[in-house]
Amino acid sequence: MTLVYMFPGQGSQRVGMGRELFARFPDRLAEADRVLGYSVRELCLRNPQERLGQTAFTQPAVYVVNALSYAAARADGRPSPAAAVGHSLGEYNALEAAGVFGFAEGLRLVAARAESMSRVTDGGMCAVIGMDEAVIRLLLRRAGLETVKVANYNTADQTIIGGPVAKLEAAATLLKNAGARGVRQLPVSGPFHTAHMSAAAEEFGRVLGRTPLSAPAFPVLANRTARPHSAEDLAVALTEHIDHPVLWRQSIEALLDTDPDTVFEELGDSTVLTRMLRAIRTERTAR
Repeated sequence: MTLVYMFPGQGSQRVGMGRELFARFPDRLAEADRVLGYSVRELCLRNPQERLGQTAFTQPAVYVVNALSYAAARADGRPSPAAAVGHSLGEYNALEAAGVFGFAEGLRLVAARAESMSRVTDGGMCAVIGMDEAVIRLLLRRAGLETVKVANYNTADQTIIGGPVAKLEAAATLLKNAGARGVRQLPVSGPFHTAHMSAAAEEFGRVLGRTPLSAPAFPVLANRTARPHSAEDLAVALTEHIDHPVLWRQSIEALLDTDPDTVFEELGDSTVLTRMLRAIRTERTAR
């Protein structure tokens, strides 16, 4: 049996997340507060000024809750996994679990990443349900909406697109009229994981270049490639992670191809990845 831990990313946040974890790990919480300069507990439990929905605050908060969830799992006797994977931001928790960087250093990276990404504001993202991604790309190209890009390959039935607001709205109307079962706007501030984030990737890449990164203690699949990170390519892969699509379905497929009986466990305050996993397994069975 292969055990894989999964860590969710931005979008999994909710007011009240982490309540029990904060009480269990006060020292780690205090460390996070020192790194960030504000109270993570207050952010997550009280959501002052609606900050939990703002990228610069969302990503550090999710990272902390995910990391404490992993710490709780290990403290409760759960084993070290055979591999780990994280969705978008969650990849940093998978890497922290694998010892690529410590909790505090990982949080500094996430905070810098969030700041860089939050500065790209002319855009958004939508989830497209019930339409093959190849059809989506074809329709966008034919309509002259090439600036709207596929951002996340989540499941065969769910693809995330991102782009400038006006173009994204036109794309949503186009895809609905072409037969998509649903097109839903996501609560994010920019066109993450598309070429529109190149300035953020360049800025964050300079931070990564100054950060020591250790080889993972166990395989962590990269969203960028759907293959395990290598020690020598970590900084490049994490930089490109920002302005290239998340290959989530491909990552899960790769793990299932290696061991169809892989046991996945989602850590953090979410079940979104568990639902995606269920859909991917169902899609595989139906082939």
